[in-house]
Amino acid sequence: MDQVGSFRHLHVVAAVAQFGGVRRAAAEINLSQPAISQAIMGVEQAIGESLFDRTAQGMFPTAAGHLFAKRIDRAIGYLKSGAQEIVAKGGRETQAPLIDRLATTVQLRALIEVVEHGGYAPAARRLGVTQPNIYRALRDLEKITRRKLVQPSPLGAKPTPDGLVLARWASLAFREVELGLDELRERRGLRDGSIIIGTLPFARTWILPAAVTSLLNQHPDAKIKIIDGSYAELLNRLQHGRIDFILGALRFPASSSDLRQEELFKEPLSIIVRAGHPILKQSTADPAKMLSLDWIAPNELTPARGLFTAFFRRHGLPLPERIIECSSLVATRGLLMRSDRAALLSASQIRYEAEAGQLAVAIAALPDTERAIGICTRSDWSPTKLQAELLSLVRTVVNAPSVKLTSRDRSSIRTKPSARRSRRVVKS
Repeated sequence: MDQVGSFRHLHVVAAVAQFGGVRRAAAEINLSQPAISQAIMGVEQAIGESLFDRTAQGMFPTAAGHLFAKRIDRAIGYLKSGAQEIVAKGGRETQAPLIDRLATTVQLRALIEVVEHGGYAPAARRLGVTQPNIYRALRDLEKITRRKLVQPSPLGAKPTPDGLVLARWASLAFREVELGLDELRERRGLRDGSIIIGTLPFARTWILPAAVTSLLNQHPDAKIKIIDGSYAELLNRLQHGRIDFILGALRFPASSSDLRQEELFKEPLSIIVRAGHPILKQSTADPAKMLSLDWIAPNELTPARGLFTAFFRRHGLPLPERIIECSSLVATRGLLMRSDRAALLSASQIRYEAEAGQLAVAIAALPDTERAIGICTRSDWSPTKLQAELLSLVRTVVNAPSVKLTSRDRSSIRTKPSARRSRRVVKS
C-alpha cells in the first residue's frame, strides 16, 4: 500500500477510470487537471504498470487499470462504510466525513496500530516514526472525522467506539489495495502474493499442511502466513482484513451476518488415549468406565466443551472431577502421551501420532458429536487467483481417497444393544 501513496491518489485513479478522462474527474473530485495527471503518473511509476491509455478522446483504463480500479473502488467503499457507520452511531450530523478523500495513509495506519497494540509507543515502533508523530496524526484524523478516536488509558491509549469502527474499515481498505497489487503481479505471471490463513484445531494437522505444500510446490514465491488462535480471535482478525479466511470447525448459525461459510465435511469426535493405555485392552466400550479416567477437556464456553459435557449426560453419568482444561492441541497431545488421561478429539487431529504408535483411538465416532469442518470468509471477500487456487487445493485434499488412520479399529459406544460397530476412517 505504501508504494502507491495515499488513498487520495488512489481516489484519483478510480475517478479517471470511471469518467474516462481528466477533465470530468477533476470536476467530480475538485482537483486541478495537472494534480490529477501528476497523481496518476506517481501511482503508475510506483507499481510499474500503465493504468491508462492516453488518447485524444481521453484517458481510458488498460486491462491492468480496470483490474486495479475495481480493488480501489472496494477499498474506498470500505472507508465510506466506516464514515457512515460513525455517523449512524450517534450525533446530530447526517453527512459522513470524507475520510476516503481527506485522510492520509499515515493517519489511518497510526489509528490501526494504536487500536491493535494499545499505545502510542508500540504504534510508533511498528511504523518507524516518533510518538509525537503518531499523536499528531491521530489528532489530525480526529479533525477530519469530527470524532474522538483515541483516549488516554493507564496502559497507554484506548480506542473509543468510533476509533474501533474506523480502524476496522481502514484495515479492510488497506488489505484490498494489497490484494490489488498482488493481482497486478499475477497479470505479469508472478504468483508471489500473500495469503493469510486462520486455522482452528480440526484443520491444522493434515488439511492445511497438505494444501499449502502443494501450492508452494507450484508457486514457491507465494507468501503464506498461518495464524492459529481461538475462534473469537480469528474472527476478529477476519473482520478486520488481517486474515483472508478461517479453516476449521464452523459455527451454525454463523457468528455474524457478514460471514460466508462453506462446509467441506463432517467429522465426529473420538476418545483418544496414549498407545498401550489399559482401556485399549477392553473388548467392549463401557461409558461408565470412562468416568474413572482422568480427562483433558476443552475450555469452558467452547462448542467442544459442550460436546464433552453432553457425552456424559447422554449416558446418565456425572461429569468427571479430575479435569485439565486445555485449549492447546500441542499440549493436549503431550499430556496424553505422558499419562493415562483421555481426551475428546477428532481422530484426524492425532493422525501422525497414531501412525507413529504414540496415540490411539480408544472409541471412535461418538454419537451426536459431529462437527462441520469448512472455510469461513467475509461474505464480500474477492480472492486473488493465488488465494482461489489454495482454496481449490484445500477442497482437493479433503476429497482425496480415504485411508485408514490406525491399524486397530475400536467400537463406538453402544447406546442400544443392536448398535453397530463403527470404523474410524479419515481422509488424506
